[in-house]
Amino acid sequence: MFLNYILPSLLFIGVFQTPTLPNQDQFQSQRMTMIERDIKGRGISDKRVLAAMTKVQRHLFVPPSVRNASYEDFPLPIGEGQTISQPYIVALMSEELKLKEGEKVLEIGTGSGYQAAVLAEMGMDVRSIEIRKGLAESAGKRLKELGYNNVKVKYGDGYFGWEEEGPFDAVMVTAAANHIPPPLIKQLKEGGRLIIPVGSTTYYQTLTLVTKVKGNLDVRQIMGVSFVPMIGKMTGE
Repeated sequence: MFLNYILPSLLFIGVFQTPTLPNQDQFQSQRMTMIERDIKGRGISDKRVLAAMTKVQRHLFVPPSVRNASYEDFPLPIGEGQTISQPYIVALMSEELKLKEGEKVLEIGTGSGYQAAVLAEMGMDVRSIEIRKGLAESAGKRLKELGYNNVKVKYGDGYFGWEEEGPFDAVMVTAAANHIPPPLIKQLKEGGRLIIPVGSTTYYQTLTLVTKVKGNLDVRQIMGVSFVPMIGKMTGE
């Protein structure tokens, strides 16, 4: 869940409920502007990423109090000190994994479920873990109500992965870590890719792509980012 500067006026979060009429998409024009300006405009070219982010209604994954800012290119608060990631970062991480339709993807840090929905729209078989029970339950319910039957959400510590559902073609970690959790590498298939923000869990990290090649790790650093920290085993919380 990507963290960035949040305007003070956005910090007052109302009751987080999925709108009762999700098919009434009054935000379509704003979403298309976001795609052209902030996603394609910043170099994202993967057609499946663009199609998925065009279809997924981000405003259904944020609280009502910040819904009018749904298609701006910055994170938004979703409660429990967490945020929904900046749209560009969602697109970038999805593109960098070089996913093929039908691959099994493990997401660490479900949040409101937006990234999982994007992966599902791309045709992935998604498993997502959230350490905050309230968010895990609300995201699971929201994704089910929106028809994402190729997503399973689990309440638990993502540091340990989801061994019984592995191995995975790709792993996406949406929280800051000071090291790559060994269980996630173990649950990654040969040739599998893992993307994770690595560095200080307090300030800034480097978005890092790891590919498992004959048991070894090929590491590529992508860009500087700032995510909320992974907790649980990672920090001892």
